[in-house]
Amino acid sequence: MCTIADVCYVLILSTGLHEGTVPNSCVTAGRTEKTERVEGEPGVEKTKKKVCFNIIFVTAEAAPYSKTGGLGDVCGSLPIALAARRHRVMVISPRYLNGTPADINFAAAVDVDCHVKIHCFGGMQEVAFFHEYRAGVDWVFVDHPCYHRPGNPYGDSYGAFGDNLFRFTLLCQAACEAPLVLPLGGFTYGENCLFLVNDWHASLVPVLLAAKYRPYGVYKGARSVLVIHNLSHQGVEPAVAYMNLGLPPDWYGAVGWVFPTWARTHALDTGEAVNLLKGAVVTADRIVTVSKGYSWEITTSEGGYGLQELLYGRKSVLKGITNGIDVTEWDPSSDVHIACSYSKDDVTGKVNCKIALQKELGLPIRPDCPLIGFIGRLDYQKGVDLILLAVPELMHDDVQFVMLGAGDPKFEDWMRATESSYRDKFRGWVGFNVPVSHRITAGCDILLMPSRFEPCGLNQLYAMRYGTVPVVHCTGGLRDTVKNFDPHAQDGKGDGTGWAFSPLSKESMLAALRLAIGTYREHKSTWEGLMKRGMERDCTWDSAAEQYEQVFEWAFMDQPYVS
Repeated sequence: MCTIADVCYVLILSTGLHEGTVPNSCVTAGRTEKTERVEGEPGVEKTKKKVCFNIIFVTAEAAPYSKTGGLGDVCGSLPIALAARRHRVMVISPRYLNGTPADINFAAAVDVDCHVKIHCFGGMQEVAFFHEYRAGVDWVFVDHPCYHRPGNPYGDSYGAFGDNLFRFTLLCQAACEAPLVLPLGGFTYGENCLFLVNDWHASLVPVLLAAKYRPYGVYKGARSVLVIHNLSHQGVEPAVAYMNLGLPPDWYGAVGWVFPTWARTHALDTGEAVNLLKGAVVTADRIVTVSKGYSWEITTSEGGYGLQELLYGRKSVLKGITNGIDVTEWDPSSDVHIACSYSKDDVTGKVNCKIALQKELGLPIRPDCPLIGFIGRLDYQKGVDLILLAVPELMHDDVQFVMLGAGDPKFEDWMRATESSYRDKFRGWVGFNVPVSHRITAGCDILLMPSRFEPCGLNQLYAMRYGTVPVVHCTGGLRDTVKNFDPHAQDGKGDGTGWAFSPLSKESMLAALRLAIGTYREHKSTWEGLMKRGMERDCTWDSAAEQYEQVFEWAFMDQPYVS
């Protein structure tokens, strides 16, 4: 059994020494100043100090181990980018075993033989930790029987798991213990670290630091940063659930929540609940969203989902940082999934990808016909209902349209019926297939994303990297990343990387699509400029990691925040 008492809290150990740690380091609370050589005048050696951190990612999913969407992508890539910038990084997520071939993702993780007992939900829960050191990052997996079941991280074919509050409370409690007790690489991370907590699943961590640890002299030098990937999911449960969270009774106000009158179920309903994401909003030292536009939207009544006033009150510590993408996996010059390689310097291979996609899907092989694609969940948020309304009119034009996705059964059935009605123009692939998503991204001329809201969005970034021009609704991260095309800029040579339409309506979406189609048909040189500007855009995680470093430094400038 491994407990806090087994660990010797020596400050120098909190830096940890994995591969690449440099000497001549000065340790301060949660940070290490490392001296680096920089280029200067010939014969003159210059140095600068880089502040490095012990960073603990807490997340419900991290690719390639577990992934259902963008959260998994971010928590699988950003830690590696930060580690490459000489930070010591740990990622903590559950060890999901669901009896499928995906279980092999955890095969390289070994049991560190350190068990921790956690008090929550009226009893003691014992968890174990598995560890893999990969790409400069400590990947730590919390092991408990509640993570071993069929389905995805959150539910199965019958819906969300009924014990998700228990599962993610356990994750948060274990994440707070891990830096203190796990001797990874021979050294613990120690108390002086920075917790990067992602969405509601990890939102109990900042509250635990403030309520459970700091009053007893532990984690006094630690800081926390909340990263909001999707505000619409907040971890709301009945108020009686508070007693199960392992928090002191006098901290109810941190997570306490009252539904407005109109949202209550009946006249006697008091609306009282606990809201885990709200707890992180009021206790985290800094708040980050996954795009600049989304950081503003969540402070409005339209995008705040009831938390807008709290978030507006903390706007001085709220920052938007646009996600990057894995430019190794998504690279048209080396992508193993596509028919022909190409690059921004030579895009001739893209038409071969288009022909191969048309052949694979059974569409007429027409290299000059505009091919429009959609990749994503089939639900209301993604604007699939608008596509449903627009397709009959769009099919009168000389275009082809392919959709890949799964979700609402009524949209899945609609895709199948539409394919039967427009055999030469429309294809719908129900389900999700990674290789096919790469081939659609490479083979299409236009990618359509009419999302009602989009915190960041990754498909438009993938599309631009592959020279596929995005047509998107002007919202959140889509507005930030897709620069609206202006044909009159730069002495008539044009500027921009796509089209962003507003308002969200069938008419404005069709108008933007037809502008794109017309440009593709009639202005080939302009279209090539659109493609190349998109392919030249910096989508790397290194750029995002640099901005996160600034947030980390700001977090340590102030005392730990508690509202």
